[in-house]
Amino acid sequence: MKKAKEKFNRNLLLNLIDIAIISTVFLVCRIIAIFVNGIEQPRMNYVISAAVVLASYLLVMRVFGVNKVIWRYASSGDYLKIFFVTTASGLLACLILEFTAFDMVPTLFNFLGALSCSLVLTFSRIFYREVIILSSNKAQGDEKRLLIVGAGAAGSRMIDEIKTNPACGLNPIGFIDDDPQKVNRILRGVKVLGKISDIEKICKENKIELIYIAIPSSSNEQRAYILEECAKTTCSVKILPYYTSIADDSGYINKVRDITPEELLGREPIKVAGEDILSFVKDKVIAITGGGGSIGSELCRQIAANSPKRLIIIDVYENCAYAIQQELKLKYGTSLDTEVYIATVCDFKKINSLFKLEKPDVVIHAAAHKHVPLMETVPDECVKNNVFGTLNTALATRNNGIKKFILISTDKAVNPTNIMGATKRICEMIIQYVDSISPETTFAAVRFGNVLGSNGSVIPLFKNQIEKRQDVTVTHPEMIRYFMTIPEASQLVLTASAMANGGEIFVLDMGKPVKIDDLARKMISLSGLVIGKDINIKYVGLRPGEKLYEELLMSEEGLRKTLNEKIFIGNAIHMDYEKFQKQLDELGMIVETADVTPEQVEDKLKEIVPTFKRYVPVKVEDTVSRKFEIPVSAAH
Repeated sequence: MKKAKEKFNRNLLLNLIDIAIISTVFLVCRIIAIFVNGIEQPRMNYVISAAVVLASYLLVMRVFGVNKVIWRYASSGDYLKIFFVTTASGLLACLILEFTAFDMVPTLFNFLGALSCSLVLTFSRIFYREVIILSSNKAQGDEKRLLIVGAGAAGSRMIDEIKTNPACGLNPIGFIDDDPQKVNRILRGVKVLGKISDIEKICKENKIELIYIAIPSSSNEQRAYILEECAKTTCSVKILPYYTSIADDSGYINKVRDITPEELLGREPIKVAGEDILSFVKDKVIAITGGGGSIGSELCRQIAANSPKRLIIIDVYENCAYAIQQELKLKYGTSLDTEVYIATVCDFKKINSLFKLEKPDVVIHAAAHKHVPLMETVPDECVKNNVFGTLNTALATRNNGIKKFILISTDKAVNPTNIMGATKRICEMIIQYVDSISPETTFAAVRFGNVLGSNGSVIPLFKNQIEKRQDVTVTHPEMIRYFMTIPEASQLVLTASAMANGGEIFVLDMGKPVKIDDLARKMISLSGLVIGKDINIKYVGLRPGEKLYEELLMSEEGLRKTLNEKIFIGNAIHMDYEKFQKQLDELGMIVETADVTPEQVEDKLKEIVPTFKRYVPVKVEDTVSRKFEIPVSAAH
């Protein structure tokens, strides 16, 4: 009842204001007409003419719902609507007066009066909106001083949203844009203060607290340049997603987000041939071990998007497997035929029976223990899961006549310095060995570096520490790593699967390596924090099994090009398969021994993988003051 009364009062007030405006403009026009033409007519005619004009305006405006608009949040379309509606109302009144005997004022004056009335009614709404916004902004005393990068359509819209919603707590101080035609000009009442290279200076001079990057059409490379300049400030930085990621037109301010790992790296995503993936996946039964993990779940997403006949998800961890199953069900419903099995690759009989039941065309083996420091303390478990889990899955693939098997490997398998890397190198050797004795099945491996956003990735760790204002823990100031995104890694796996002929190790050209210390510092700066004041970086030293750099290729392997310029193949290394099979048997007996020691496991791994050598840790103080050179072997 109360709301209905408030609505009635609002409508009554708006109608009274409109009546006052229309009556005043009508009166002024009549006075001008009398003054210019000396026209005199009965007073009653004026009253009747005024009534006709008011009735025309109020009726037409009501029919088109002009006063239903919430003018505080009105758009340019709303203002165009009221202008055209009121103009139509005025023209209707002119026609009525023209064909009646009530009015002796010339048609031209009636027409000018109608146009004047339309303009006044329109501008009254604009005036009302600006007064409300101005009074609301004055009432807000704790707005954050905002700098918007990008004086284009997106930036302009952001200003409109901020002005119509003071509760967002933002005070736009200026724009930044590299277009010289825009610098020092005004957009929506806000000045373009300079170019991107001026960001640090402008932020200091104007005490900027927050930066919004509003260029949704920019490339990752362009964003990296902007972020590089933003990182020189003490401002928190948010970014508007790409246009393709903006799902609706509900507003831009509430769509700004944190910087993604891909944008931090500052390179364009590596593209692989979508046609290859489609032709490889379409109408095939594909099984993924470790399908609930970071890489495994992304593989599930990309496979599901390419019309497989059936998708088989195998994982020992039920929560992750359930999560990806529900995600795919929600997106594809019954159009995607999928099944989840909770099983461990360490159980050969179980895996073999699953493959016999499901008869997949392709097996992608992503299941593995991957955390380097954790595996140092339980090398026997790492061997059981990684080495013999791979052997079990490969043999089950061979036994059931499956066409292809793809192993997910890692750069840590190259000249390994830790247990995990050594086991993954043996996995690659297993693939080469089983491929040599399996004429009906193609076995291959895909090797890549660190995956952004995956479980155990350094970026989620840094982000969590920054949010909690804890020391950001960097192992060493000179540590470098190659990075790729989860989608890139998954596309490489699928593309390699399509290209594989047997025994290959596919390697992705991942560009330049990234210094982890630089990455941490950039993340802190872009969060609006000052190192040494708000938060500290703590160098904790290399963890067990870690080294300063990772390699993607063993020196003796060499590289062969493929049709995809970003994908290479490492030449197979000669192996004594009979000796290797014997070593695997011996390794199996060792890890199954109840009182096995880590040293016994490691000694056997070194025997099988001659390149497995423990890395001699470099002390932080020995390298912190000198420039670190990337070894030639790391820069393929």
